[in-house]
Amino acid sequence: MSTYLPTIKQLQYLVALHESGHFGRAAEASFVSQSTLSAGIRELETLLGVTLVERSRRVVRFTPLGEQVVAKAHRLLREAEELSELVQASGKPLSGELRMSVIPTIAPFLLPKMLPRLRKERPSLKLFLREETSADAMESLQHGRADCVLLALPFPTGEIEFEHIADDRLFVAFPKDEPRDPPESIPASMIDEGHLLLLEDGHCLKEHALAACNRADLNASATMIGTSLHTLVQMVDNGLGMTMLPQMAIDAGILKGTEVIARPLKEKNASREIVLVWRKNSPRSEEFRLLAEELKAG
Repeated sequence: MSTYLPTIKQLQYLVALHESGHFGRAAEASFVSQSTLSAGIRELETLLGVTLVERSRRVVRFTPLGEQVVAKAHRLLREAEELSELVQASGKPLSGELRMSVIPTIAPFLLPKMLPRLRKERPSLKLFLREETSADAMESLQHGRADCVLLALPFPTGEIEFEHIADDRLFVAFPKDEPRDPPESIPASMIDEGHLLLLEDGHCLKEHALAACNRADLNASATMIGTSLHTLVQMVDNGLGMTMLPQMAIDAGILKGTEVIARPLKEKNASREIVLVWRKNSPRSEEFRLLAEELKAG
């Protein structure tokens, strides 16, 4: 075995540079000066005897070998974090630092109810939250930037463990002056494909809504325009179309102050499953299951 091995700090600098593509931003994310980060990466290259990063005034480009080293560095850093988590998990549950990513169609509706109670009942827990789309959140989980993720299924997650939180029914929301007399629930056949407003690409709720409707014409004609559910509600309230909302958002009062009407979508599988997910075989699995129970209680 070589006496000279890369340090955790050097690998952290390398990963930060790869993620940001810029020495200044990588240094800021690592809470060090740019010269310190640059020197750390050069020391790593000298140690390994290879060039990992091609430097120019405008571009930071990783060599093919550099890309392979970054992939391995991600795994090593994740293992190092899990070593620390193993020790932490042996102490008091739900204490210390915990990083959780939450998707935007859950965060503003579940967290305001959950966080005050969690702070009161778990005062030793330092919960760091990051709002991300499902794809970005799962990438954060796999790369060790997040310890767990609160998201909605179905969504491709890879090798994970999860705990069910709730089933969240989908509703059709439309203007009050919609000419048709709305029934107690809305079949997908009543949705006007030319007036359906959905979230932009990257939000899994769009895919859940289209899959529940099971209409190819909606997939082709739906207007993917909204950046948030609140934006979509305001567009519907101004007569620009109709949209799909989860019950979680309606229960949280997203329609308050508007004249928007919402009715359940009358279709098979017209719901999404809210889950808490974490890396498979994580030493903190039991702690995450306990957190899931706290979320259910909220």
